[in-house]
Amino acid sequence: MNKENDVISSLAELESFLLNVENGGLGLKGVAGVGMATNNKDGSRFVAVFDDNQKLLLARMITEDVFQTGQDMVRNGVGRKH
Repeated sequence: MNKENDVISSLAELESFLLNVENGGLGLKGVAGVGMATNNKDGSRFVAVFDDNQKLLLARMITEDVFQTGQDMVRNGVGRKH
């Protein structure tokens, strides 16, 4: 379920992706968390969606800039603020 050719290259794209995950818009079942990581093989960065058993449900590649500047957004979520 990885979309390796679909790289998230801006904070707006990351926000849209996270909102889709939070709102169930991607059709993923059992979402428990989202995190950023680095591929050990080639050093590329990605954002990953996990279930309760830490099984990878979906991963999207991200640019280095998004990795550096979007960490708080992933950590804290982007749900609508009241």
